[in-house]
Amino acid sequence: MKSAAAIAAAVALATPGAVAAQAFQCTIPGSTHVPDVDEGEPRRLPVTGYTLALSWTPEFCRFRESERRHARQCSGREGRFGFTVHGLWPDSGRSWPQWCSRTPIELAALRKNLCISPDAALVTRQWAKHGTCMTRRPETYLKVTRILFGGLRWPDFVRISREDDLTAGTIRTRFADANPGWFPEAVGVHLDGKGWLEELRLCYDKRFMPKACDERRSGAKDGEAAKIWRGL
Repeated sequence: MKSAAAIAAAVALATPGAVAAQAFQCTIPGSTHVPDVDEGEPRRLPVTGYTLALSWTPEFCRFRESERRHARQCSGREGRFGFTVHGLWPDSGRSWPQWCSRTPIELAALRKNLCISPDAALVTRQWAKHGTCMTRRPETYLKVTRILFGGLRWPDFVRISREDDLTAGTIRTRFADANPGWFPEAVGVHLDGKGWLEELRLCYDKRFMPKACDERRSGAKDGEAAKIWRGL
């Protein structure tokens, strides 16, 4: 497990200045609490890299707009979201380290991430399942997630969605072109069974530098037809 100082230093060196946010008019709810998490069996493995999983909110929220469970992200009443952080995951070759300790997360730390991960239950679970295998302090894990997300540059995915003959490879290339230092092979593109974009999975090495994704993180092949739901 890396020290907090080592992780923070690596991210600071690897990440460019923050630019366009993906949350529009996001507000932090006043009555947040830390949800309970049902923890699984520990899997302590050496960390070989990291994955930043980013959900495309218009697709996630399709058919969920009226669900109370997802009202913060999907109703539009507390902000409009584009890509949001599903999680930051340590990797270990063929498997994921997980559930490495039972360190609780503090409410003040959780709240700082609710404009990039608008579901408190998701943030809590990601720390318990994945973050505990990266660092001892939840504040460090959440800060690193914010730095990585805030340093990304976002091409216009609404415009991209209108491109003729759109493919997973096109999406990879557009993202890499917008982000100096990135290359298409480091961008995983995950589509649902009908070809709609669900997630990007950005692959990093141990120093938080872009790294070619392995097959399970890469997702769709370059030539696969893709569609991007823009919302209503």
